[in-house]
Amino acid sequence: MTFETVQAGPGPSDGPALFSVMSTMRAMRRLKPDPVPDEVVDRLIQAAVWGPSGGNMQAYEYVVVTDRQVMARLAPLWKRCVDAYLATTGKHAPQGMDGAAYGRMVAAIEYQRDHFADTPVLIVPCYRFPEARFDEEGLGVYAESLGPAGLERMAATEQRFQALAEGSCVYPGVQNLLLAARALGLAANITIWHLMLEQEWKEALGIPEDTHTFAAVPVGWPLGSFGPVRRRPVSEVVHRNHW
Repeated sequence: MTFETVQAGPGPSDGPALFSVMSTMRAMRRLKPDPVPDEVVDRLIQAAVWGPSGGNMQAYEYVVVTDRQVMARLAPLWKRCVDAYLATTGKHAPQGMDGAAYGRMVAAIEYQRDHFADTPVLIVPCYRFPEARFDEEGLGVYAESLGPAGLERMAATEQRFQALAEGSCVYPGVQNLLLAARALGLAANITIWHLMLEQEWKEALGIPEDTHTFAAVPVGWPLGSFGPVRRRPVSEVVHRNHW
C-alpha cells in the first residue's frame, strides 16, 4: 500500500468547485486563537443539518463551545485523551506510510494538544436514537425475511447495528460541516478521542445521559496552508463487481 499526493477529482477550472474543496481538505490542527464569528459558525451547523438523516428523524444536536473558560476546563480532558491515543498508536509510521509525513502529523497532534485551550470553536455532534419499536407481528416478519436464524442474528448484531445506524445519521452531517469549513477558509479536523473519556466530557458539557456523542471537531482560522491531500489512488481501492 502506498500513499500518494493526488487530486481527488477535477479542479475548479475543469469541474465543480466542490471537487477542489474536497481534494484540498486536509486535517488542519494548527489554529490561530482568533475568534470565529457566530454567524460563520452557524453556517457550519447549517451545512451539517443539510446532511441526510435516517428516517428523516433529525434527532441530532450540536454542542458548540466558544467560551474560553469552558475550553480551558476541557483542555485537561483533551490532553488525557490525546496522550492515551498516542500511547496506543505509537509514534512510528504504519507500514506503507512515509515516516516524515507521519512525524509531521504527530507533531501537529501534539501542537493541538498543547494549545487546545486557545481553540476558537469546538463542535460536538450528538445523537439520541429512538428505541426500536417491535411488536409480535413485526418480529414475525423480521424472522421470515431473514430466515430461521433471523432473530438470533438480530441479537448478535444489535449493538453494532445500533452504533452504525446512529453514526450514519451523524457523520454525513459532520462531513458537510468539514467541507463548509474548508470552503469558508477555516481549518478543522474530526476526532473521536474524547470517547475514551466520554462520560467526563458529557458531564463537563451537560450532555444528557441518553445522548451519544460522535466527534469533537476543533475549528479555527488556519496557521498553515491548505494543499492537496495524500490518499491512495482510486485504482488501488476499487473492486469492480467482486472483491
